[in-house]
Amino acid sequence: MNNSTTPILAIHNRHADSCGKPPALETGDGKYYGYFASSTGDQWIFTYDPANQSAILVGGDTNWERVYPVVNGEVSNLVLEPSEIAWLQACWAAATTFVHS
Repeated sequence: MNNSTTPILAIHNRHADSCGKPPALETGDGKYYGYFASSTGDQWIFTYDPANQSAILVGGDTNWERVYPVVNGEVSNLVLEPSEIAWLQACWAAATTFVHS
Protein backbone atom coordinates (compact mmCIF):
# COMPACT_ATOMS: atom_id res chain seq x y z
CA MET A 1 0.00 0.00 0.00
CA ASN A 2 1.32 3.41 -0.97
CA ASN A 3 0.48 5.80 1.86
CA SER A 4 1.85 8.82 -0.01
CA THR A 5 -1.36 9.01 -2.05
CA THR A 6 -3.71 8.57 0.90
CA PRO A 7 -5.22 11.93 1.92
CA ILE A 8 -4.95 12.84 5.58
CA LEU A 9 -7.34 15.78 5.42
CA ALA A 10 -10.44 16.53 3.35
CA ILE A 11 -12.20 19.88 3.72
CA HIS A 12 -15.62 20.41 2.21
CA ASN A 13 -16.76 23.79 0.97
CA ARG A 14 -19.73 25.02 3.02
CA HIS A 15 -20.39 28.06 0.85
CA ALA A 16 -22.86 28.54 -2.01
CA ASP A 17 -21.73 28.42 -5.63
CA SER A 18 -22.17 32.20 -5.73
CA CYS A 19 -19.14 32.47 -3.41
CA GLY A 20 -16.82 31.45 -6.23
CA LYS A 21 -14.75 28.38 -6.86
CA PRO A 22 -12.82 27.21 -3.79
CA PRO A 23 -9.10 26.71 -4.24
CA ALA A 24 -7.75 23.28 -5.08
CA LEU A 25 -4.77 22.69 -2.80
CA GLU A 26 -2.11 20.07 -3.26
CA THR A 27 0.55 19.67 -0.61
CA GLY A 28 4.11 18.78 -1.42
CA ASP A 29 4.80 22.10 -3.10
CA GLY A 30 6.78 23.44 -0.13
CA LYS A 31 4.08 25.91 0.90
CA TYR A 32 2.54 26.21 4.35
CA TYR A 33 -1.26 25.90 4.49
CA GLY A 34 -3.62 26.75 7.33
CA TYR A 35 -7.38 26.25 7.52
CA PHE A 36 -9.95 27.85 9.81
CA ALA A 37 -13.71 27.43 10.17
CA SER A 38 -15.46 29.89 12.44
CA SER A 39 -18.48 29.20 14.61
CA THR A 40 -20.57 31.14 12.07
CA GLY A 41 -19.46 28.98 9.14
CA ASP A 42 -16.80 31.25 7.65
CA GLN A 43 -14.00 29.26 6.04
CA TRP A 44 -10.50 30.64 5.51
CA ILE A 45 -7.34 29.30 3.91
CA PHE A 46 -3.93 30.80 4.61
CA THR A 47 -1.06 30.04 2.23
CA TYR A 48 2.57 30.97 2.82
CA ASP A 49 5.15 30.55 0.06
CA PRO A 50 8.66 30.45 1.52
CA ALA A 51 10.22 30.75 -1.94
CA ASN A 52 9.12 34.37 -2.19
CA GLN A 53 8.31 34.92 1.53
CA SER A 54 4.74 35.95 0.81
CA ALA A 55 1.37 34.93 2.19
CA ILE A 56 -2.25 35.17 1.08
CA LEU A 57 -5.66 34.62 2.61
CA VAL A 58 -8.80 33.47 0.81
CA GLY A 59 -12.27 32.85 2.20
CA GLY A 60 -15.68 31.71 1.09
CA ASP A 61 -17.62 34.65 2.51
CA THR A 62 -15.44 37.13 0.61
CA ASN A 63 -15.52 35.08 -2.62
CA TRP A 64 -13.00 32.25 -2.78
CA GLU A 65 -11.34 33.83 -5.81
CA ARG A 66 -10.50 37.12 -4.07
CA VAL A 67 -6.96 37.07 -2.71
CA TYR A 68 -5.89 39.11 0.31
CA PRO A 69 -2.15 39.63 0.84
CA VAL A 70 -0.99 38.89 4.38
CA VAL A 71 1.84 41.09 5.69
CA ASN A 72 3.35 40.43 9.10
CA GLY A 73 0.31 38.35 10.04
CA GLU A 74 -2.21 41.04 9.13
CA VAL A 75 -4.61 41.71 6.26
CA SER A 76 -5.60 45.20 5.12
CA ASN A 77 -9.13 46.06 4.01
CA LEU A 78 -10.74 43.05 5.65
CA VAL A 79 -12.65 42.89 8.93
CA LEU A 80 -11.97 39.67 10.82
CA GLU A 81 -13.41 38.35 14.07
CA PRO A 82 -11.02 38.09 17.05
CA SER A 83 -10.77 34.30 16.67
CA GLU A 84 -9.94 34.69 12.97
CA ILE A 85 -7.25 37.25 13.77
CA ALA A 86 -5.71 34.95 16.39
CA TRP A 87 -5.70 32.03 13.93
CA LEU A 88 -4.17 34.17 11.15
CA GLN A 89 -1.38 35.39 13.44
CA ALA A 90 -0.72 31.83 14.59
CA CYS A 91 -0.44 30.72 10.95
CA TRP A 92 1.96 33.57 10.21
CA ALA A 93 4.12 32.71 13.21
CA ALA A 94 4.21 29.01 12.35
CA ALA A 95 4.95 29.61 8.67
CA THR A 96 7.68 32.19 9.20
CA THR A 97 9.43 30.87 12.31
CA PHE A 98 12.36 29.40 10.44
CA VAL A 99 12.41 32.01 7.68
CA HIS A 100 13.17 34.93 9.97
CA SER A 101 15.36 33.20 12.53
